[in-house]
Order: sequence, then C-alpha cells, then structure tokens
Amino acid sequence: MFMLPLKILALLLFFCLTFPHISSSTTTPAGGDDATVCIIGSGIGGSSVAHFLRQYSTNHHPKILIFERHAIVGGRMATVTIGGDAFEAGASILHPKNYHASNYTDLLNLTGKIPSSSESSISLGIWDGNGFVVKTLNANSNWGIVNKIVSFFNGIYLFMRYGFSLVKMEGFVDDTVNKFLKYYEGVETRPVFESVEEMLKWAGLFNLTGKSLKEELVDGVKLAPLLIKELVTVITRINYGQSVNISGLAGAVSLAGSGGGLWAVEGGNWQMAAGLINISDVELHLHEEIDSISYLGAYYELKSTKGNAYSCEVTVVATPLDELSIQFSPLVSVPMRQLQHTHATFVRGLVNPVYFGLKAVSEIPELVATIEDPHLPFTSISILKCYNETDVTYKVFSRQAMTDALLDSIFSVRKETVRINWGAYPHYKAPEKFAPFILDGKHLYYVNAFENAASTMETSAVAAENIARLILSRFFGKDSSCPSDTKRTSCSSAEALHSDM
Repeated sequence: MFMLPLKILALLLFFCLTFPHISSSTTTPAGGDDATVCIIGSGIGGSSVAHFLRQYSTNHHPKILIFERHAIVGGRMATVTIGGDAFEAGASILHPKNYHASNYTDLLNLTGKIPSSSESSISLGIWDGNGFVVKTLNANSNWGIVNKIVSFFNGIYLFMRYGFSLVKMEGFVDDTVNKFLKYYEGVETRPVFESVEEMLKWAGLFNLTGKSLKEELVDGVKLAPLLIKELVTVITRINYGQSVNISGLAGAVSLAGSGGGLWAVEGGNWQMAAGLINISDVELHLHEEIDSISYLGAYYELKSTKGNAYSCEVTVVATPLDELSIQFSPLVSVPMRQLQHTHATFVRGLVNPVYFGLKAVSEIPELVATIEDPHLPFTSISILKCYNETDVTYKVFSRQAMTDALLDSIFSVRKETVRINWGAYPHYKAPEKFAPFILDGKHLYYVNAFENAASTMETSAVAAENIARLILSRFFGKDSSCPSDTKRTSCSSAEALHSDM
C-alpha cells in the first residue's frame, strides 16, 4: 500500500494520541466476564465489527483488540498522493443506498463527496484495440445546463445502440438492490445468520451466486448480446477486473456501482475505518501481524510476528485469508479461493493520442474502457484531475503490471508514476462456494466469508454487523436488538434510513 511518509506520521500521531494504551507486552490476559475480543484487520470489516459490538452491547463491555499488519488503518481503503493531491487508490465509490456507510459518515462528522455535474457527465469511449466502438460526447463545460444537455444526447445515443435492453438491465439491478435492502431491516425482526448461504437465501439473493452474470443476463433478463459484450463487460472489468463470466450476484453489484448518485468520503474512504476505531474504545496494534491462532479450551492464543501472545475468548478474522499464512490449531476448513489482483497505475502527465489513432488529446474520451480481449494491455484509463491542457492525472486499471515501455507508448509525457498492486477481491466463478462465518464451531469468526457473494465496502459492513450480532448471541447469550439509548439511524429499517438521507 502506497502512502507518503508525512501521512503515515500524521496517522501514527493520531492513533498514539487516541489510543494511549497500545500494548507492547508479551501476553495479554483474558478479561473475565468482560471478555476479550480480538479482531484481525482494521479495514471496513474489522472496524465495523468493533463498532456494532459497542453499538448493540448494553450489559457487556468486552475488551476489543484490533491487529493491523500495516502502519495505517483502512485495509483496502487507501489514498495515493500525486503532485500534492490525494486520490482514492483502493475502494473508491459508494452507492446512494449504502446505508451503513452513510450512517458512518454522519456519525463521524465526515463529508460525503458527490461528483459535480461536469464530473458525472464525462465522456465514455469503448476501445477494442483498433478503434472506439462506442464514443459519447464530451461536454467539457463549467455550465451545468450544457452538461445536462450533453448527458441527454449521450443517453439517446446509448439507447439507439442498445435499445430497451438498457431498461431491462436497470430493472435487474433495481431488483437486486431492493433485495439487498432487507439487510437494513430492524434487528428486532431480522435473524442472526450463522452461514453466508442462510443470509443470502433469506434476502432472495442466493440463486444469483449459482450462475454466471452472462447466463443470468442472457437466459433470465434477456439482454441484447451487444449490450453484454460492450457496456456490461466494461462495467465488470472496471469494478471487478473480470469478465461477464463472474457469478451473477457479484455482477449485479458491479452494475449497481455504475449508476447515478455515487459518492465517496471527502479526504478518503479510509476515514470511516479510522473513525469507527476511534469511537469504539479499541486497543489498536498497528504494524503487528498475527501469524498463528490456537484454541486452548477456554480461549484462543494469538501470536504475532513481533513475538507477542494474546489471550482472546473471541477471535474475528476480518481480512481475506487467501494470501495470508496464519497457522490455525486445530486446522480450519476454508474453500480454496483465488484473489483477483488489480494493478492501479497513477500517472501525472499527458496521454498520447497517437496510441489511439487520433490527432489531438481533446479527441480522447475522459474514460477509456476496453472490451474483453486478452491482447488489450489495460482495463481502463480515466482522468482524475485536469490541471491544464498539458498536465493531467490519470488512473489506469490493468490485470498485469504496466511496464515503463508500455506506459511510454500510451503517454507522451509522464511527470510522476505510482503503481499499486491490490489483491482486491475474489476471482468469481459460479457456482460460488462459501467459507463459514464460524470457522471452528466455537468463537472463531470470519467476516470475509461473505466476499464470495460480492465484495464492496458496504457488503463488508453488512457482514460485519451480522458477525457482531453472532458474537453477542452465541458468546454473551444476548439478543442483539437495539438498546433504548441507541441512535435511531443505527438500527432503523431501510425505509427510515432512506427518509433521513
């Protein structure tokens, strides 16, 4: 994960001041009746577990330890700084109906950032290696009315190309989103789920994990092949780095991430994790990697690469196990899963129009996306910020690392280049197999089991809330309904949350 040293120092100072009781002892004893809950991972999943444990606990106040192997919190939420400007490097966008993220933003006094009219009406080009098979108009205007007019004509252009399949696709996405909204129903009536399958079946989403997105769109929704080949493929490639052969639910979530009203947290989405940890009375261990978890009867012993050992009655794994080497004793059974790596390359400079067979930079769309073709070296190129006509910051997504030679052919000028390799999300393949939420039948929990359904900041928060309720019901024997003094926005139904936005 790339961060400038200044930001790392600032974050370390922030957490040292906020969490003065960070421990360096070799053994942390159990907490008696107020048990110790250890959470591995400080991303949106781990921080959300801590938050909901505090939110739903009235009679118990467990000691919560969070372990983060990096020097900063946030997991796959991170920013990168280019030329003094910070840009999202990991999880970037939030859907308008991501109610947990919306509540976090309000609770933590963060600011939601919604794209301006000019940013939301950017021009799109779909590149097939030889030319642009789709190319929308570029408003390039500071006048909102002009951008709306251009957006209107672009809509007509896309409708002329894809027809009513666009309407069918929107209906498919809306239906999926409406089913997902069941996870925001009041906890008084919403069950606590002990498995991912149970959780998905309750919301009516499980069947989508049993077939590919392409199968669902062809056989079920009956979309036009051209729309699937071009626009749907572009969306799944950008959002998940994969083709339309990904499983159906992940594909539907990907399509939802291309709609209107998308937003982010001003200053970086990582602030949600940092803020939740800050308000949840957590003992935070930065730059401490857990390399073994052993069940010793009454508690789990966690050992770190620093040589420290910790006793925890409850342990939560809130980071993907796929590329970690944690040793479990006894062994746990988790289905083999491959992570899809996305290479994010940030370039400050100027794209080369000759690469695309064009004469001027102004002819290149602001978002260049690609169809599914193994010979194409990148997934997308998008403009993050335009300083002037010859100085622009771009983000390039690709499945493989971008070499200097390749970048020099795509860009005529490169003032600054930053490369990040993310183990970003699972490699989806239907029918999906799910790891258990409860890894050992006792009190070892796995938030990221839900990622085989779909991987977003919000799905991690939804899974984490269920894990917190599982812990309270199974370990403390407590019904995780809202305490009377809890803020309404944290426990209310989806309808109430929506009316508050």
